[in-house]
Amino acid sequence: MKKTNFNLENRLINFAVRVIDTADALPKSPAGKNLANQIVRSGTSPALNHAEAQSAESPADFIHKMKICLKELRETHVNLKIIDRKGYFKEQRLDDLLRENNELISIFVKSVQTAKKNAN
Repeated sequence: MKKTNFNLENRLINFAVRVIDTADALPKSPAGKNLANQIVRSGTSPALNHAEAQSAESPADFIHKMKICLKELRETHVNLKIIDRKGYFKEQRLDDLLRENNELISIFVKSVQTAKKNAN
């Protein structure tokens, strides 16, 4: 179990770094700055909230923090899709990041389901 958490933590940190790199590469236009600020907040939040979840005070607190991770990952996903559709980058630059985002969403959906089941 510890190894899985460590790997997920690293995966979330790597995801956050890739999101920051994407934000830094956006144009400095008003829209580019807004999207950059949005994805930095939502894309780094899951790593931080996952770390907090590891010290949750109760099963309900753990579930709540994991749901926050999921919410932030979904927000990041929509922002990345907006950036992709706007065409700020060459085709397929965001494909791997969007795929990782989807995989992390799936992990957190299952984690929340499992935590709820175990809490009952």
